[in-house]
Amino acid sequence: MLMNDTSNALLGPVQIRDLAGRLGVRPTKTLGQNFVHDAGTVRKIVRSAGIEAGQHVVEVGPGLGSLTFGLLEAGVTVVAVEIDPVLAAQLPLTVADRAPEWSDRLTVVLQDALTVTELPGPAPTALVANLPYNVAVPVLLTFLERFDSLDRVLVMVQAEVADRLAAPPGNRTYGIPSVKAAWYASARRTSTIGRNVFWPVPNVDSALVLLERRDHPVTRATRERVFEVVDAAFAQRRKMLRGALAELAGSAAAAQQALEAAGVDPTTRGEQLTVDDFARIAEALDDQVAAREELSDQAAGQPQGAPAAPTGDRPGTVGP
Repeated sequence: MLMNDTSNALLGPVQIRDLAGRLGVRPTKTLGQNFVHDAGTVRKIVRSAGIEAGQHVVEVGPGLGSLTFGLLEAGVTVVAVEIDPVLAAQLPLTVADRAPEWSDRLTVVLQDALTVTELPGPAPTALVANLPYNVAVPVLLTFLERFDSLDRVLVMVQAEVADRLAAPPGNRTYGIPSVKAAWYASARRTSTIGRNVFWPVPNVDSALVLLERRDHPVTRATRERVFEVVDAAFAQRRKMLRGALAELAGSAAAAQQALEAAGVDPTTRGEQLTVDDFARIAEALDDQVAAREELSDQAAGQPQGAPAAPTGDRPGTVGP
């Protein structure tokens, strides 16, 4: 049924279940699907994102369109990335049916968010999404890496994941997601979302995390190298850094040397370090590799068994 009044265009519980029923859609744990059916929650998410009319926004996992409608209501242009072909095909039809005047501001991309390397239209400046719980962190980091036009990100994730993303060094939940997110942005948890606004009702609470882009640490090391150090540091959380990084450095002694060169206590642990600390360690490890290669090149340039250089005053003489 075509709707002319868009003030009630957002999807509620009745519309969500009706759509799912007509499409034969049953939310699956495999895809981490939990559909929001509360208009008040949707508008809260949109307000928390701080977006403005005319802005270009990317949404990941729109599902049946609950949040999509909230974004379109705010006057933004939306590119929605959806992996489910049935849902991807239906979303433009739902918008055309309930709010046809919004249709020209929606583009749906049928693709796995983890494989997306480019998006249609102008570069998005914001990511707003209810991320599937099972791939929330990989999707978030992938989009921050591949789309540097994203200045602002507001995602709804499992509350435990939200805590990890926003945790500062020294916090018990501080870990790999915390450090890697900090490479790109400052993160803070804004609010908790109750379970009853979802269908089906999840077994865990959700929360909103706001990330605002900032410059990554100034370093000679690549992002990949820094993240390699982060992964190694947290692979065995109970180990001191000189032990945790021993394999990466080649030995515990080499790890200790690199840590000292980076100004980091070798007996500390990864959860105490900032992303800048990890960047300095990555630099020190790269310097070690460069020094070893230089020595190897020098050794390769000196033939084995070469005669000693003459020490006399005249060329070719060995002595007086």
